[in-house]
Amino acid sequence: MQYDFDYFNTLLVQNVGSKTGPIAPTVVPSAAFGYESAEEAEGIFSGEVTKPLYARVGNPTNGKLESIVAKMEGGFGAIATASGMGALSMVTTALLKSGDEVLCVGGFFGGTYTLVNETLKRFGVANTFCGIEDFDYMEEKLASGVKMVLMESVGNPSLRLPDIKRIADLCSHYETLLVVDNTATPLLVRPLDMGADIVVHSSTKNMSGHSAALGGIAVFRAVSPENDKLLNAKYADLHKFVKKAGKKAFIPICKKRAIRDMGMTANAFGSFLTMLGLETLALRVERVNRSVAKVAALLDASLPEGIEVNHPSLSKSEDHDRYKSDFANGCGPLLTLECGTPERAFRLLDALKLVTLTANIGDNRTLALHMQSTIYSDFSEEDRRFNGVTDGLIRVSIGLEDPEMIAEDFLQAAEAV
Repeated sequence: MQYDFDYFNTLLVQNVGSKTGPIAPTVVPSAAFGYESAEEAEGIFSGEVTKPLYARVGNPTNGKLESIVAKMEGGFGAIATASGMGALSMVTTALLKSGDEVLCVGGFFGGTYTLVNETLKRFGVANTFCGIEDFDYMEEKLASGVKMVLMESVGNPSLRLPDIKRIADLCSHYETLLVVDNTATPLLVRPLDMGADIVVHSSTKNMSGHSAALGGIAVFRAVSPENDKLLNAKYADLHKFVKKAGKKAFIPICKKRAIRDMGMTANAFGSFLTMLGLETLALRVERVNRSVAKVAALLDASLPEGIEVNHPSLSKSEDHDRYKSDFANGCGPLLTLECGTPERAFRLLDALKLVTLTANIGDNRTLALHMQSTIYSDFSEEDRRFNGVTDGLIRVSIGLEDPEMIAEDFLQAAEAV
C-alpha cells in the first residue's frame, strides 16, 4: 500500500463524513448514558458490551475521532484526550509505576520534558536522557530493564531527526515499550509501521490546524496474547489485561489505570472540531511541508549576517542525509532562527507583520516564538541546551500563506535587528 497524500485525502474525508443521515460528524454532548437493563449495565462495565459507559471514559463523538486517527496511523485502537499533554500523561501513568525508569531519546517540547523530569520523578519514576545517536547508551539502558523509551519523531524545537526504525528495533529486541510523539509529522511518518508500540499527538496542532480545539490522542498497536513484549516479566502488573483483553489490551490499561481515575478525557465538541480539521489535513500537510523547505532556502540565501536559519532540508543541517532518506515528504512545519541574543530575537519578532506570535505550532497561520523567554523560561541553562534551546532561538511554524510572502516578512524584520 502506498501511503501518499492522495491516499490520506481519500481516507480522511471518507471516514470523517457519513453517507446517510447527518453528513458531518455528530456531536454527543451528554455526560451520562442510560442503560437498557441491569444486565446491560453489568456488561458495559465489564467491557463485554460496547456501549457508552460514562463520558469520562469515552463518548460516541470521541469514539469516531479515535477510529479515524487509528486508521490514519495504522493502529488497532486509540483514545482521545483533553490535550497532547493529557495523552502523554495517560500513557506514562498507565504503564509506569514507582521504581520504574523511562529512557528519553533526544530533546523535547518543554511540557514533555517537565512531565518526565519533574512530575513523574515526584511519583518515583526515574529517567535518563540521551542524544538521538547515542545507541551504545540506549542499548545499555535497555539491557538494564527500563520500562519505556520516549521520543519525538522530530525534535521540537531542536529539529533533530532520530532513526526511528533503528531505535524501534532495539526496543523490540529488549522487549521494551516505545512511545513516539508524532505531533509534528502526521501522515509524514508512521511510527507504528516502524515498530513503535504507541503514538501520541497533540491534536491541537496539525490535525486541527485552526487553533479552535484543544486535544490529544494516543494510538496503539494490537497486542499479541501469546508472545507480546507486554508479557515480559517487567510488565507483570499488566499481564491480567493482556489475558482478559487480548489484542485491545492497551485500551483497558489506559482507561482503567489513568483515564478512569484522573479524567484526562477529550470533550465531544473538541473532538468534533478536530474531525473538521482532519478532513483537510493531507492538503495542509502537503502544502506546508513544501513551503517550509522553500522558506528555509530563501532565508538561508538572504538573511543578514548574525542570523542563521536551521531546517533539515538545508545541506548544512547535521540531519540532512536522514531528511533525504527517511522524510521524503518533509518533517513538519517547524524551522528555527538563531539570532544570537534575546534582544536581537525580540527586535526581529516585534518587527514581523504577517507572522503571529504565539506558543502553538501546526496552525494554518505562520507562527513564531522566542523559546528561552517563554516555554523554557524556568529551565536551567543545562536543560535548555539539552533540548536545543539557545538564548537567541526563535521557533517558527510555517502556515498556509504564500511562502515567498512569509520569507519576505522575516527578511524585512531581520533588517530591524
